Amino acid sequence: MNPHHHSPVTAPGVELRRYGAIEETDLHDFHQIVLGLDGSMEMTVGGVGERIDPCSAWLIPAGARHDYAGIGENRQLVLDLPAASLAVPERLFDTARAVRIDPALAALVRQIAQRAVLAGASYLSASLDTSSVSGSSSSGDDLRARRFHWDASARLCAAVLSQTGIAGNSAFDAAAGLDFARIDRWLRAHLAQPLRIADLAAHCGFGMRRFHQLFIEAFGETPHRYLQRLRLDTAVTLLADPRHSLTDIALEVGFGDQSAFTHAFTRRFGLAPGQWRALPH
Repeated sequence: MNPHHHSPVTAPGVELRRYGAIEETDLHDFHQIVLGLDGSMEMTVGGVGERIDPCSAWLIPAGARHDYAGIGENRQLVLDLPAASLAVPERLFDTARAVRIDPALAALVRQIAQRAVLAGASYLSASLDTSSVSGSSSSGDDLRARRFHWDASARLCAAVLSQTGIAGNSAFDAAAGLDFARIDRWLRAHLAQPLRIADLAAHCGFGMRRFHQLFIEAFGETPHRYLQRLRLDTAVTLLADPRHSLTDIALEVGFGDQSAFTHAFTRRFGLAPGQWRALPH
C-alpha cells in the first residue's frame, strides 16, 4: 500500500480526525502525536501494533511509516510537529512509541477538541490531505486559525512533556544521556530567570562542556536557542489570557522588557504580541 503524500508543513497544526475501517498507510517528514479522544483505532509503526483509546497516544517520528485503521466510531486529536517549530526535545521522537496518557492530559485533549469544534475546525478523515494551517496569509480567518494551531500545539506539547506517564517511561532513560523531560520541566519553571548553564549543568551532575554536548544530543539545539523557543511558546499560551499584560508576560517568560519581547515575538511569528492577542476569536 502506498503511503499518503503531504504538502510541506512549516508550522504546528492540531486537527480532529476520524479514521476509517479500511487500513491505510502514511509517511511524512514531520513528527506527529496521535492522541485518543473517542472510540479507538489500531496503529502499527515499525511492526509494533497498539490500540489507541482515550487513555493513550502514539508518538510517531518523522519518516516512520505507519499503518492505521479506525474501530467503529472514533475521533482522535492529531498534532503535527514540523522540525524547528515548537520547543520539543529531539529525543522525544528518537523512536516510535505508544504511551499511556494521564487524566490531566486527557482532559486537555478534550478541551482543545471542543475549542476546535467551536472554532469551526474541520473534521477531516485520515484519507485526505490534512496539512496544518500555516504560512503568511494576512486574511483574518487564516490568522485566527494560525493562532489556534500554535496555542493548542504549545499547550499539548507542554502537557506531553510534563505528564508522568510519558516522562517516566523507561524507554526514555538513556544511560549516558540527560533526562530531557526533567530538564524541560525545570526550564519551564524558571523561565523568568536568566539561564546559567553552569548551574543547570551542576544540577544535572555534569561539567559545562559535557553538559552542553549532551544537551544538544537530547534537544537538537543549544540550551539558549531551546530556551528562547520555549519562552515564546509559553508567551503564546499566556497571551490567550487577557488578565496578563504584555509587560507581565514579557517578564514572566524571561525578557528584560516589553520591547525585547515584542521584537523576538514579531521576528518568530510575524505579528507583534498585541496584534496576536487582538485577533478576533
